[in-house]
Amino acid sequence: MDKLKSTFLQLSNREQRLVIISAVLVLVAIFYWGIWSPLSTSLERNQTAVNNQTELLEWVQKNANRAVQLRKSGGNKASFSGSLPQAVNQSANSMKITISRMQPQDDELQVWIDQAPFNNVLSWLQSLEKTGVSILDIDIAESDLPGQVKIRRLKLGKS
Repeated sequence: MDKLKSTFLQLSNREQRLVIISAVLVLVAIFYWGIWSPLSTSLERNQTAVNNQTELLEWVQKNANRAVQLRKSGGNKASFSGSLPQAVNQSANSMKITISRMQPQDDELQVWIDQAPFNNVLSWLQSLEKTGVSILDIDIAESDLPGQVKIRRLKLGKS
């Protein structure tokens, strides 16, 4: 430290001012690009994520009531007879839902859908229940596109 101080004192006044100004600029640059800019970027990214999650929550809350209403309106249950995979395929095609995978297991059927509109999925599930197909288990996740969902696993059975 003493060597730096003695070297600094050996410089002319003009050079000393240049060294001081350069040191101040370097400190400001380190503060800005090392602390301020990353914090600011992180804050903006987190605020965007919060806004997106808030929008998703509002959308789910708005559409959750519709799902409950559809569930309640399906009071007239018919008993299903026939081929479960065929009925599921036909009803999915009529709702413009593409089934990515289907796996029969005894009197049950497991279905996977990569991406479909939420409203179409609700209408499809309601139509299945009206024909007598029971929804035994379902795992739905949000998709990358707004208004779209993924069905990770849908387990259907005969009533």
